[in-house]
Parts: sequence; structure tokens; C-alpha cells
Amino acid sequence: MKRIIISGGGTGGHIYPAITIYKEIMKQNPDAQVLYVGTERGLEATLVPKEGIEFTTLPVQGLQRKLSFGTLVTLGKTAFSLVKANTIISNFKPDVVIGTGGYVCGPILMAAALRNIPTLIQEQNVIAGITNKILSRFVDVVAMGYKDAESSFSKAKRVVYTGNPVRPDVLVDTREDGRNYFNLSDDTFTVLIAGGSRGARTINNAMIDVHKHFQGTEGIKLIHITGDGEYQSVLSQLGITDGDGLGNSSLILPYLHDMPKALAAADLAVFRSGAIGLAELAVRGIPSVLVPYPYAAEDHQTYNARIFVQEGAAHMIVDQMLSAHDLIGEIEMFMANRDLLSQMGERALQLGKPNAAHDIAKLALSIAK
Repeated sequence: MKRIIISGGGTGGHIYPAITIYKEIMKQNPDAQVLYVGTERGLEATLVPKEGIEFTTLPVQGLQRKLSFGTLVTLGKTAFSLVKANTIISNFKPDVVIGTGGYVCGPILMAAALRNIPTLIQEQNVIAGITNKILSRFVDVVAMGYKDAESSFSKAKRVVYTGNPVRPDVLVDTREDGRNYFNLSDDTFTVLIAGGSRGARTINNAMIDVHKHFQGTEGIKLIHITGDGEYQSVLSQLGITDGDGLGNSSLILPYLHDMPKALAAADLAVFRSGAIGLAELAVRGIPSVLVPYPYAAEDHQTYNARIFVQEGAAHMIVDQMLSAHDLIGEIEMFMANRDLLSQMGERALQLGKPNAAHDIAKLALSIAK
């Protein structure tokens, strides 16, 4: 029986890949015992226990760039986390430790590497996060979401291009399933707009006039996921009280649990360019208009988006330059040019790695003691 520690935290971009890898490990090795190491305050503290995964925490927190009292507190918590990480490893005795990013990975992966326990990190982005950059010098293998990420890991022992893991349910629904779920005819041009789990204010603000422009237009559906915190503001700006108040052309939602259904239904997406969202667009072959989040660490979303643009799978608009006029122009252009839409969808599909989770799990199990 393999004993495996998985760690990843802070944002969904680190946690969802970890959960997806966990599920694939359990398929390949049903007897495996898995412990997830996260933080108390991160999103993982809610998401991971819901999956029935054994969960424990470290008190580590992100290091502040400027020297302050908070920096000293962080250093103290990091030191304590290293001690606790060693205790966790001594008690659990893992055969392999997997990290998917976020500062919580640092202590547990470092402790494992220093004790010669096999270690793997999975990097989702083209530009690696600082934790994974540091860890790459010590771990046994780095699984990369993008080939271009290799430049971040010049001192790694081994790097493998696997692609990014996507949830299995993203690939289950057919286009017909998605269309039936949203009560759409096959010829309705469907645009999925989403700015990540928290929403994207820039995209939401630009969408106000986009909704107004297409209101009453036949043959189009805008499925707009605003994020919980932005929903009421969007409705207020549109002068409506519920998400279908503009008629058949728009459906506005704060959150969508059945995102795979929306992906199955979509002809075009307007997205941020987080690595996992892009991976899901790719495996579904959905062309996109990407608006990278400008404040992401190392501007990694812009670098992610550039890969899709270079491969002919997406168009990109800089966040600070985004306007309703831009989005209306893109949507109307794709509606009128279905050949280009199809070509870009094929290019997106070529970027997809539907077997990434399987390959990462297999790689991790292959290096386990």
C-alpha cells in the first residue's frame, strides 16, 4: 500500500489540480493512503475535506516583499512549519510527496527532499511560482503544464512535460448535453464569460454594455459568470433583479456548479488566463478571447495567454485596454466567421492534454519508494 502526501494551497489554481491528481492516483492505486497538507485559512481547508481526503495543516504564510514585523512573524511560522512538516513525515511515513504550488508546499516538500523521500512538483504556469522555483532544485521531478516552463527549472534534476490536469467531468458532457442543460438550440451562438472563481471586475464592467448591445438579438446566448462578490453590482448596473432579466440573449449567474455543462455548450469563451481554465478550454477545443489578470505573480497569466495566441487558439486583450467595444467586435467577428472559429477550436484542441492527470499520477507512483 502506497502512502502519499499531497500539498497545494491558497487558490483554486493550486488546489483543483491536487484534487484531480488525487482522484487519478486512487484509480491507479485504490489501496493508497493519502494525506493532504494545506493551511487553515486557504480554500483547501474547505474543498479538500469535502472530497473525503484526510487533511492536516501547517501554519505557514506567504512571505511579504518588504521587511516589517509581519516578515518576522512569517519567518517564525515558516520555521515552525518546517518542524511540524518533519513531524508529519515521521508519523505518516510517505512513499512519495507531491506538491502543486502555493507557499504551503515549501516546508513539506523540503522536509521530504532532505530525508530522501521521493518528491514531485506540478507547475501549472509558463512562469513558475517562487515556491516551485526554489523547490525544483531539491525535488526528484518537475511535471510541467507548459513546455515553455522549462526555462524556470534550469537547475532541476528532471523535468517532464505532462500538461495540466483537468477534472474528469469536463470531458463527460457532449455538446448536445450542454445545449439541453441551458435549453439552447444547436445554432444559437453561445459565449461563456467567466473571470475565475472570484470574478473579474474589468470583464464584468465591460460586459454591461455588451449585454445591452445584444439584448433582443436572436441566435446568441451570453452565459456570464460574474463571481459571487460581483453579481449584485452587475445586476444593479443593468437595472435588473435576476440573471435572466434581459431576456433570451443573456444569462447572468454569480457562480455555476455545473461549469462542465457550460463548457460543453460554448462556441466561444471570454476568460482570464489561469492555467487550469485554459487547460479546460483546450481539452474541449473552445476558442477564446483572453484577458489576463494583470496582477498575477510574475505576470504569469499574460505568458499563459501568449502560448494560446501564438498557437492560433485565442485572441488576447490587455486588461487595462478592455472595453465593451472590444468584446462586441470580437463576438460579432466570430459569429460572422465560423471557419475561423472552427480553426481556432482545432488549434485549442491540439494544446489540450486530456491524459495529464493520469500521466502525473503514474509518474508520482513510479518514483515512490
